[in-house]
Amino acid sequence: MKTRIQMLALLLALQALSAAHADEGPPLTYDRIDLSSEAQGDVQNDLLVAVLSSEAEGPKAAALAAEVNKAIAQAIARSKEMPEIKVQTLNYQTSPVYQKERISGWRVKQSIRLESADAAKLGGLLGELQQQLHLDSVDYDTSPAKLKESEDELIKEALAAFRRRAELVAQEMGRSRYRIVALRVDTGGNPIRPMTMGVRAMAAAPVAPVQIEAGTQKIEVSVSGTIELQLN
Repeated sequence: MKTRIQMLALLLALQALSAAHADEGPPLTYDRIDLSSEAQGDVQNDLLVAVLSSEAEGPKAAALAAEVNKAIAQAIARSKEMPEIKVQTLNYQTSPVYQKERISGWRVKQSIRLESADAAKLGGLLGELQQQLHLDSVDYDTSPAKLKESEDELIKEALAAFRRRAELVAQEMGRSRYRIVALRVDTGGNPIRPMTMGVRAMAAAPVAPVQIEAGTQKIEVSVSGTIELQLN
């Protein structure tokens, strides 16, 4: 009987001690400082993207569709002759044309997208295709592999800058050591891109290759984190 009473008393004591610790909340931390650093750079655009379209308008939708389909099919076949160029069909639209609130005809349009890392090849092909298609836009982009390569270099720079700031703060606070408590690396999403170049004015010379300069895009990497100063 006495043993059971002792065990019960011990359990009650342990429960009271546990409740006391629970009321204390998380352990207090001291000498923690938030820091951030950035690194910026330019990444070379290595992909060129063009959008072309065929459009026809008239009284019979079926005839218009046949006309547009033929022009697009010819452009796709020509593009596939060049393995350096990727071709993709985009949206196909058939819409009514109204006159005095009544349907007077139809408009059919389809677009294709061309992508290449060879600016000369793509520019020459665009010059050819403008004889039958409208050149809606020429844009430039960075391939995922090229973007990752450039971001990795900037991450190294941003981390080195973060360490230098952490060492500076520790030194100015009279401490010789610090440890990193938390760290976040942000590549900032898509690169900062200049405006897309307009190209409709180039259609006046359909056989001339389109002159394209890929240029660069700005990218940024930021590092933010928390350090804890250590006692000497």
